[in-house]
Amino acid sequence: MSLKILYEDEHFLAVEKPAGRLVIPGGTAGEVSIAQELSEVLGQKLFVVHRIDRDASGIVLFAKNAQAHRAACLEFEHRRAHKKYWAVVLGHLEGEGEIDQPLREFGSGRMAVDKRGKPAKTRYRAVETFESATLVEVEPLTGRRHQVRAHFYWLGHPVLGDRLYGHDRPVGNVARLMLHGHFLELEPQGYERLSLSSDLPKDFRDILERLRSKKQEKTKDTKRASR
Repeated sequence: MSLKILYEDEHFLAVEKPAGRLVIPGGTAGEVSIAQELSEVLGQKLFVVHRIDRDASGIVLFAKNAQAHRAACLEFEHRRAHKKYWAVVLGHLEGEGEIDQPLREFGSGRMAVDKRGKPAKTRYRAVETFESATLVEVEPLTGRRHQVRAHFYWLGHPVLGDRLYGHDRPVGNVARLMLHGHFLELEPQGYERLSLSSDLPKDFRDILERLRSKKQEKTKDTKRASR
């Protein structure tokens, strides 16, 4: 199996999704989703509890039976599940902040801030700044579709590599969406607490190192110019 298993017991299974893969069927003809691959390997039906966008990477949680599925989904419905992401966004952000703007889905499939939309809140904390980008830890307090991407686009700091909420070409000219679901915690009623974490994948780390190198080069050039 090509997927890394982060957690498994008789009720739940969590894997690390690479960027570019679908969680459930619905892509091009013949494309195998993660749910299909896992169901074939395990020889049983799996129920999707938590999924992330195709272009993002990170934790995906499945239930192995309908009862566990319902219990876990209730944690998300009642906002008792805690999710955190790493994201690299365009421009400089400092400190902490919260985006409290309603989101509405439009015919194009895009989500956008709109007063007619559903309530949506995203909390963020700046972790590291680069020449023209910032690494942030993001905590969606609600679970709207494309919430993190749409909120940061509205803020004027789109996620690097975002073809949908950016420009005509990938923002920052990077090869992948710089969004990774690294933490998920929930305690479904009647089951043990699940506290899951996922390290940054190599392609994400490589881009971070490239951004750091550019920042160091710019700092050196500035110092030379000031002498």
